[in-house]
Amino acid sequence: MEVVEDRFRPREVDSDDRDAMEAMQLEVADAAAFEDATEVTPESIRSGESTVAGVDQAFPGGRAVSAAVVLRGGEVIERTSAVRSQPMPYVPGLLAFREGPPVIAALESLEVEPDLLIFDGSGRIHYREAGIATHAGVCFDTPSIGVAKSLLCGRPRGPTDELPAGETVSIEADDSMSAPEGTVVGHAYQSRQFPESKRINPLYVSPGHRLSAATAVACLSACGGEYKLPRPVRLADQYADELKSEV
Repeated sequence: MEVVEDRFRPREVDSDDRDAMEAMQLEVADAAAFEDATEVTPESIRSGESTVAGVDQAFPGGRAVSAAVVLRGGEVIERTSAVRSQPMPYVPGLLAFREGPPVIAALESLEVEPDLLIFDGSGRIHYREAGIATHAGVCFDTPSIGVAKSLLCGRPRGPTDELPAGETVSIEADDSMSAPEGTVVGHAYQSRQFPESKRINPLYVSPGHRLSAATAVACLSACGGEYKLPRPVRLADQYADELKSEV
């Protein structure tokens, strides 16, 4: 893959300058398209017409490992990775500057050009509407989705406890976000559910770039998988764990 918007590479910002990082995120969000501007659809994902890359990270020994796994029709067609030092500790809302360098390096090394990127992290559900999925999606100008296990900001429009499998609840912007309050910025999505004895919390799905909130959750659902995480992200998570021992 080739970076289109090189000015947004996280490495270009001093990791000690929070104001500069937040200012870049606002620029990234302004460059992002939170509406459908792609030929990727749930049907094209299921049929194998569209390729999907899952991206996840691991952190062995003070370093960051980013793993990318590309699928077509549910089958793995390429895997790649990158390792970088961690330039800064985890700070909520600034994940792209901690994980962005290895994420972008891993994606740059892909021979396949994915039609859709799915990240373990936020997209528009972010204080400045620029989570890792938005940041990387804009850098590559590729449709992207963020999948988080917890809600960073925003508020659900209804209860999210014990949702049946396949159900969604809209997440709207609150006053901690740059998005207009009440804007639908993503969804709580119950990908899997167990019997009452063992309940599963939902995933928080938001568009990163060139997708609407509704299309993002529909495309994620089309990726399938037997577990809570969609197949592309789960496989990236497993690959990142494999790489930890090598690093």
